Amino acid sequence: MFSLKDKSILITGGAGFLGSYVVEKVSNRSPKKIFIPRSDQFDLRKQEVCKKVVENIDLVIHLAANVGGIGYNQAKPGELFYDNLVMGVHLMEEARKAGVKKFLGLGTICQYPKFTPVPFKEEDLWNGYPEETNAPYGLAKKMMLVQGQAYKQQYGMNVIHLMPVNLYGPGDNFSPESSHVIPALIKKFVDAKTRGDEFVVVWGTGKSTREFLYVEEAAGAIVMAVEKYDGIEPINLGSSFEISIEVLANLIKKIVGFKGEIVWDKTKPDGQPRRKLDTSKAKKEFGFESKIPFEEGLTKTIEWYLSQEKK
Repeated sequence: MFSLKDKSILITGGAGFLGSYVVEKVSNRSPKKIFIPRSDQFDLRKQEVCKKVVENIDLVIHLAANVGGIGYNQAKPGELFYDNLVMGVHLMEEARKAGVKKFLGLGTICQYPKFTPVPFKEEDLWNGYPEETNAPYGLAKKMMLVQGQAYKQQYGMNVIHLMPVNLYGPGDNFSPESSHVIPALIKKFVDAKTRGDEFVVVWGTGKSTREFLYVEEAAGAIVMAVEKYDGIEPINLGSSFEISIEVLANLIKKIVGFKGEIVWDKTKPDGQPRRKLDTSKAKKEFGFESKIPFEEGLTKTIEWYLSQEKK
């Protein structure tokens, strides 16, 4: 058991969507200090900055990432590869040199091959190339896994690696340029309802499937893994719930109360054909199991977004 009590903890990305939930849960464990480096003051792509932020730190929870949906991945593949790769490389190296006791690196479901058998098992991670639209991001994160395993082997450094599915929930990123599918669709349907539009255009065919994890549960899983898991193998984080984009879009349409039609833009990519994780290792290794029903979490997310729109 790795106790967070009286520890000095660095949480990169701690002011972000997932990070704010992780900070709240870590705060409940009575740490000595939580340091949250903000990107406007601490550019973690620079090694000297990484050296500075890990001084006198016991635990690093590395959540910071340059990340977005399919459109963002297509527009900025070079940035996504470089930013995510160098942040992980520099931060872990400087943490090692500073004698940090434990390092949690947050990966992504995008590390998996495009045609991974469903449900995705951690053992299948190296059996092919990732889906093309998110490969630069996924491979950059995958290198953090390789680095952590190498550092554990050579230096005995306690590094763990988690691979979550797409997260959703209150506080998500609803920017049209970089949001993931759930916030993007919520914004589209709410805006269309407000304007009185007759239809909403959604990318792709609607046939691809995704798995989603409520953000508060993901934050709880991260803290559980820090406390209870020291293994060298990566661990999936998910809900074991698979839903097609078509069903998802219709569900959001229903909850929002939009009465128009959905038009599918089949010139746009679907992304990976299917995504569903085998989450048995997370349950076995540190006792995490998703409990929040998807429609309940989705309704909470939409209600939160509508409350922000009124402000």
